[in-house]
Amino acid sequence: MASKTLTFSIRPRGKPLKKLPEELSLSSTSTSSDLYTQLASSSKTSIHRLRITKGSDGSLLPNTASLPVSDTGLRDGSSIYVKDLGPQISWRLVFILEYLGPLIIHPLLYLLLPSNPSPLQTLSCTLVTLHFLKRELETLFLHRFSTATMPLFNLFKNSAHYWLLAGFNIAFWTYRDAAPTASGGNNNNMWITTASVILYVIGEVGNLYTHLILRSLRSSGGNERGIPHGFGFELVTCPNYMFETLAWVGICGVTWSLASIVFAVVAVGQMGVWAKKREGRYRREFGGKYQRKRYVMLPGLW
Repeated sequence: MASKTLTFSIRPRGKPLKKLPEELSLSSTSTSSDLYTQLASSSKTSIHRLRITKGSDGSLLPNTASLPVSDTGLRDGSSIYVKDLGPQISWRLVFILEYLGPLIIHPLLYLLLPSNPSPLQTLSCTLVTLHFLKRELETLFLHRFSTATMPLFNLFKNSAHYWLLAGFNIAFWTYRDAAPTASGGNNNNMWITTASVILYVIGEVGNLYTHLILRSLRSSGGNERGIPHGFGFELVTCPNYMFETLAWVGICGVTWSLASIVFAVVAVGQMGVWAKKREGRYRREFGGKYQRKRYVMLPGLW
């Protein structure tokens, strides 16, 4: 099929980019990725700051090299809207900075607060530190992100969740001399502690294994999606969140801290929202190929 030149009308959505062109011409064989690249070059801005939608129905044009412009529904003379998403930061760096807070704060306050750390305080520090060390290592060597960046502002919101709620909040109420975990506390029940550690280990190992399954669905540097199977994925939409919840139930059982419970409730609530959205995305993208789940994260509950 002969290549044709398509000319699009470019309109800003929100605050316009200073050098955003009014028109852009592309070959009909060009991809949506080429569209993003040319618009970024013309407006002298990062490609990751651009959100491009069709003027006809407002649907998003994905930035992918596998989608020809001619297959997007755009025609010669079509209008497209370009929104500046503002300063961006890579997802990988965001995760690293988020998890760094608790990873530093817990060992530090463990060394500073208790005059004579109890075995339960030592165990609490070990479990929380290992949890966030695992997250850092997964971020560096395991996770493959479907999008490269996120708005810079979200870094501060996300970091507050981990640095304050999971970091200072849990550490202060766990390592001080008056904490239930301190020596002489009334809550040092060996059976509860043992059961909690077992739950923690199951949760962390299960979470890691589900992350390995999710990694296998995406090529290095790619943004393709697939349907995960096995090891809990037939039971709930996001077993990685289910196992994450188990790990935090274990931590709560060891720390005997209301602060840990508060963080766990907030975290589980947020994971439930993400899991619900993922279930909806699976249904939209894969249709009948996807086995719909009744529960998205916790069997019989959510």
